[in-house]
Amino acid sequence: MTAFHSRRSDPQAMSRAQGADSGCSPAAQQRNGGLQLQLVPEGSALMSGRLSSGPSRQVHEEILRPQFIFDMTHLLPHYLAVEVALLFEYERMGVVTGDQRRDITDILGRIDESTLSADPATNMSDTSMAIEQWVHRQLTEPVPTWHVDRSRNDSQATAHALAAREWFGGAAEDLLGLGEAVHRLANATTDMLMPGYTHLQAAQVITPGFYLAALSQQILHNLRRWLATYDSNDLSPLGAGSMAGQQLPWDRHRMAHLLGFAGPVPHALTAVASRSLALEMMAEFSILGAELSRFVTDLMTWGSNEYAFIDLPDELSGISAAMPQKKNFPILERIRGKLAHLGAFGVDIVLAQRSTPYSNMVEVSKEATANLHVSVSTTRTALRLFSTVIDNLRFRSDRMREACRREYLGAFTLANDLTLNDGIPWRDAQIVVGQYIAAAVSADIPPHPGDPGLLAEVAGRHGYQVSDAARVLANAFDIENAIRDKRSTGSVNPEALADLLASQADDFRLLRQQWDDRRERRGSARALLGRQRRIGEE
Repeated sequence: MTAFHSRRSDPQAMSRAQGADSGCSPAAQQRNGGLQLQLVPEGSALMSGRLSSGPSRQVHEEILRPQFIFDMTHLLPHYLAVEVALLFEYERMGVVTGDQRRDITDILGRIDESTLSADPATNMSDTSMAIEQWVHRQLTEPVPTWHVDRSRNDSQATAHALAAREWFGGAAEDLLGLGEAVHRLANATTDMLMPGYTHLQAAQVITPGFYLAALSQQILHNLRRWLATYDSNDLSPLGAGSMAGQQLPWDRHRMAHLLGFAGPVPHALTAVASRSLALEMMAEFSILGAELSRFVTDLMTWGSNEYAFIDLPDELSGISAAMPQKKNFPILERIRGKLAHLGAFGVDIVLAQRSTPYSNMVEVSKEATANLHVSVSTTRTALRLFSTVIDNLRFRSDRMREACRREYLGAFTLANDLTLNDGIPWRDAQIVVGQYIAAAVSADIPPHPGDPGLLAEVAGRHGYQVSDAARVLANAFDIENAIRDKRSTGSVNPEALADLLASQADDFRLLRQQWDDRRERRGSARALLGRQRRIGEE
């Protein structure tokens, strides 16, 4: 292995390490089963006495450098916030002086993604070590006690938790936006008639408002569960150390408060071994994807020529390059396709964790969560696209009403009336109605007003009389009456639906306030750290 001769880096050696083809002499290359390992050159900074070489060029290029770039792009502010919180604890414990704390926080404030670089020769291509080395180089006087009794395990876990909370909050904001858009459209379409389907067959008269209220109810359910997931994981790993706790009397509650967490993770091992927020977030996204895709599937069906129940403006539509008569809705296909990815991401994190030991593992902290950010991004894109569709969706009331008229959607009501008004046992009433409809379809008799004589004849064959066949047929197959005849809570009845939508409006207002409170709490923590960095107050 290549030897390290000094703690400070040799600029020429660093230059060799960063070259694409130079950097290691032939003597510093090893072969193992045909795999050539290029080692960093002599003169590199010694990061640990256990190893005398930094990572190979292949490890650097294929693993560490991509991770470093991701950290710089998405996690750096959170790594720096952790460092500031640690510094205030160092000062409180008397490990560093106020002047030392101010010097280091000032240096940390000058770091951005262009400041640091992944260098196997000086920082092992690691974000935490890159911050440490850069600060050391900027200090006019060394601070030997800085980073004493400190582990990367809990620091990295905390940075990841800070980022995950923000990402989850952003996704919740988009889900709220979708829910509110759906709720608005539901309120506008409570009297517009359309067929409802079971087993892909026309079943009963409903309204778009009734259907959309089901979607907004589902979104409310998800938002409540997301909130519980957020709150149960709103805990800071910082101060847990590598796995067993730390030697110095760190005030973990104070550090958690500085970072905007509700408190610390109670158990040190759990703090560094678990990635429950990432696991549960991706599970929630996976569930959401499965749920929303069913509603998107209905819209895709209703947008087909055979139904033509809905339309979208041209700017949200597509064409066929070969068939000029077509108006396609590829945006719906995009949404459903993106929602499908969420299930794959959910399975990915489960499989990546399932056989790992319960301790800090790169496999858990980095590989298992590798798709967390893309999962969040995909979720948010799908939600925003779906919101745009809902905001621009137009229901074609003429087509939907005609579909209701031509189907025997009042058959359930007719069977009820025969039992309640004429005393025909319920199961026999079902048989009478079924045989009446079969005969009416064969004779090309429309549902409304129907044929009272035919109904009386069918009932008579089973030994029953219908006292007023014309009345019960007119009542059962009057599509306007179909929605007002429902009386149960949560039904399609416009009055019942209005009550439900009013309750949903209250729920959306409450949930928006709750999610806003959590966003403001995160913002307040950032402001608190900023104030303390400026004036040194606790």
